[in-house]
Amino acid sequence: MFPFRKDKTRMVDAAAALPGRAVAIDTAAEHFLNRRPLKSPVPEGMAEAMFGMGCFWGVERMFWALDGVWLSMVGYAGGLTPNPTYQEVCSGQTGHNEVVRVIYDPAIISYDDLLRVFWEGHDPTQGMRQGNDRGTQYRSGIYYYTEAQRAAAERTRAEFAPRLASAGFGAITTEIVPAPEFFYAEEYHQQYLARNPGGYCGIGGTGVTCPIGIGTGAA
Repeated sequence: MFPFRKDKTRMVDAAAALPGRAVAIDTAAEHFLNRRPLKSPVPEGMAEAMFGMGCFWGVERMFWALDGVWLSMVGYAGGLTPNPTYQEVCSGQTGHNEVVRVIYDPAIISYDDLLRVFWEGHDPTQGMRQGNDRGTQYRSGIYYYTEAQRAAAERTRAEFAPRLASAGFGAITTEIVPAPEFFYAEEYHQQYLARNPGGYCGIGGTGVTCPIGIGTGAA
């Protein structure tokens, strides 16, 4: 057993990070709702995206419901510990964020459309927390796979920031970085709110509309 850090809102130093393991932890074999293999490769013509918005249970539900999202999954990314467990991530000693990775069809839903859900679905000004959930695992993050995604993320951040400021919110704290390695979370976390409809969901937006055009966008 390992102790939880007293201040989990500060990133752990590499020297203090948990060692993790060489083998991936067990996860679900298939998506609970559409029964597609959870570790499916990205089909030809589709693309992938990754976001951190707080507790991944509620975040994943926002995305799996979108027309054009072919597959969704939750996991850990952006930390130091290889193949972490949920308990390790919650200790604050891995540096990982709780993230949702989606595979989507750009012919049906654009990356801009996904970014609208991202910006409006949580409060991107809260630093290392989201609502009552505190710690580095709840930070706001956009993890891009292409330069087009990076440009779209930065453009929409610039467009949304004045709207948030006008509504009385602070500066955006969202990190926009290349997509790090994605580690699948345990089976019971995958599509958690479909398995447990009355389960906890601490995600809430600001009520501010993000001025993103609907239609074509980055893939």
